[in-house]
Amino acid sequence: MDNLKSRAKTAFIWDFMGKLARSGMGFIVSIFLARLLEPSEFGLIAMVTVLIAMADIFTDIGLGGALIQRRRVLPVHYSSVFYFNLLVASLLTMIVYFSAEKIALFYHNEQLVLLTKVLAFTFIISAFSSLQTIKLRKELGHKLITKITLVASLIGGVVGVSLAFYGAGVWSLVVQGFVQGIGYNLIIWNRAKWKPTLQFSLKALLQLWAFGFRMFLTGLIDNIFTRLDYMVIGKLFDATSLGFYQRGKALNLFVIQYSSESLMSILFPALSLVQNNLPRFQSIVMKSYGIISFVTFLLLGGMFVISEELIVLLFGPKWLPSVHFFEILVLSGFVRPMGALMMNILLSRGRSKVVLKMALYKVTIALLNFVVLYLWGMDAFLYGLIVVGIWDIGINIYFASKEIVLPMHYFIKPFVVQYAIGIVAVVMTEWLLGGVDQALFVLLVLKGSLFTILYIGLNYLLKSDSFELFMVQVRPLLAKKRGGDL
Repeated sequence: MDNLKSRAKTAFIWDFMGKLARSGMGFIVSIFLARLLEPSEFGLIAMVTVLIAMADIFTDIGLGGALIQRRRVLPVHYSSVFYFNLLVASLLTMIVYFSAEKIALFYHNEQLVLLTKVLAFTFIISAFSSLQTIKLRKELGHKLITKITLVASLIGGVVGVSLAFYGAGVWSLVVQGFVQGIGYNLIIWNRAKWKPTLQFSLKALLQLWAFGFRMFLTGLIDNIFTRLDYMVIGKLFDATSLGFYQRGKALNLFVIQYSSESLMSILFPALSLVQNNLPRFQSIVMKSYGIISFVTFLLLGGMFVISEELIVLLFGPKWLPSVHFFEILVLSGFVRPMGALMMNILLSRGRSKVVLKMALYKVTIALLNFVVLYLWGMDAFLYGLIVVGIWDIGINIYFASKEIVLPMHYFIKPFVVQYAIGIVAVVMTEWLLGGVDQALFVLLVLKGSLFTILYIGLNYLLKSDSFELFMVQVRPLLAKKRGGDL
C-alpha cells in the first residue's frame, strides 16, 4: 500500500506538470489571439468546437475507462479497442466533414464551413494515441506522458504563437492544436512500449462493453449538457455575446482543472487497485475530498476577487464584458472538481450503472435551466447554474456515501465550511480594497494576496479538517525545502 501511495503521489506531480504544460501553452496562445481577434471571432470558434467536443465522446464509448477499471486486461483487449476507436474516429471525421455546410446553415454563418471541415480530422489524430495513453495511465506512468506532452505542447505553442504574430488569426489556434496532436502521436509511438498487434476480438470488446457502455452514456449526457450552452447561446444570441461568454467560461475551466483534475486522473486507477479494501478506500477518498475542498474554494475565491484585473491585463479592455460572465461562473465552479471525485468513487468500484442513473437525475434540472435561458436571458441562466451545481453535488454525495458506507455529513461538512469561508474572505477583501485606486497589476496582487491570507487565516482559526489535511501534505515539502536551504 505504501508503494501505491508513493506511485500515486509521483504520478500526481507528473500529471499536474503535464496538464500545466499542455494547457499553459494553449492558454498563452489564446492570450495572443484574444488581443489579435474580436470577441465575435472567438464566438465562431466556439460554435464549431462545441460540436467537435460533443461528437468526440463517440470515439471511445467508454472502453478506455473500462480498460483502466478492469483488473485483468489481456493484449487482445488493448488491440481490439485501438482498432475500434480508429474505425469510429474515421466515421466521425467523415460525418462532420460532410455536415460542414449544414452546421454553417444552422448558425447562419458561411465562415464555419472551412473551419468545420479542417477540425473534423482531430478525431483521427486523437484516436491514434489514445490506447498508449490509457495503458500508461492505468499503470500510473504519468512521467512519460508528461514529458511527451511537454515537448509536443512546446512545439505546437511555438508554431501557434508565431502564426499569431504573422496575422494568421483564428487559424493560429487551429494549427497549434494540429501540430501538438501530431507531435504527441509521433513521440508516444516512438517511446511507449505498447504497440497494437493484429489481434481483434469482438468477444474482448463485449467483455468491456457492460461497464464501458454505461460510462459512454454517462459521458455523452455530461458532454451534451456541459457544452449545450455554447450551441444554444450561439443560436439565440449573436457571436459577440457567445465570444464574451466563451472567454469567461474558458478561463473558469482553466482554473478549475488545476484545482483537482490531475488528482482525479490518478485517483481512478489508484482507487481501482484498492476497490476491495473498504477501510483503505475510505481513507483515500476522505483525504482527497478534504484537500480538494480546500484548494477548490481557495482558487475560485481568488479568481473572483481579481477577475476584472486579470481579464483586462491578459486579454485587453475589449474583453471587459466577459468579467461579468466569469464572476458568476466562478460561483458554480465547485461542481466539476468535487463531483469528479464522487464519480471516481463509483466508477473505480465498477458502479457504472449507478453513475448513469445519477446522470439521468441531473438532466432534469439542467434542462429546466435552458428553459430559463430562453425565457429570461443570460444572467438568469448563469445564476441558475449555481442551483444546478448544488443539486448535482447533493446527488453525488448521496450515492457516493452510500457506496462506501459513510454518513453524508462527512462530505457535506467540508463543502459547506469551505464555501462559507470562501464567501467571507471574498466579502472582506472587497470591503477592504473595493475603493482602492491603483494600477491593475498592483490591485491584482493586493486583492489576490489579501484573499489568500484571509482564506488561510480563517481556516487556521477554525481548525478546519480540510486545512489540516492539506497541511499534512504540505508540511513535509516545506520541511524538505528548509532543510535544503540550510
